[in-house]
Amino acid sequence: MTLVQLFLAELDREAPRTRRAIERVPSDRDDWKPHPKSMGLARLAGLVASMPSWVAMILAQDELDLTPPGGGQYQQPAIAQLPAALDGHVAKAREALRATSDEFLFTTNWRLKANGQVVMDAPRHIVLRDTFNHLAHHRGQLTVYLRMLEQPVPAIYGPSADDQRFA
Repeated sequence: MTLVQLFLAELDREAPRTRRAIERVPSDRDDWKPHPKSMGLARLAGLVASMPSWVAMILAQDELDLTPPGGGQYQQPAIAQLPAALDGHVAKAREALRATSDEFLFTTNWRLKANGQVVMDAPRHIVLRDTFNHLAHHRGQLTVYLRMLEQPVPAIYGPSADDQRFA
């Protein structure tokens, strides 16, 4: 099995788990936060739904500046649009992975910048691995928000108190 095949398989496992979580996000609590320092619910759910888009970006671009001069152009989708947005990002991630090679993942680096300064420079296979871990982290954060809002928490890697299936 190639590294590309492993990433494709991981994407195929994580996408439905992520979809189950964002489908549970209530549409009337966009700005809700469990703590003043926390991210708002809609922003967190949008981040979770959009993270698979990072796969295609990491493969197509050599770098990303999180805080470019003049600001960014990102538009947060409405909560009702998040499942469809996730599905579209996952499809593009699959296409990008199918079009790349293990050699490319091992031999080319990707950079993350903040205000023009490089804050990370690593082989793409490491950046992709970190992206999948980052998705799991924020999806877990989202399930905590769901619990605090009395929303049913879906099974992710195994049963939850609300969803007894082994997913």
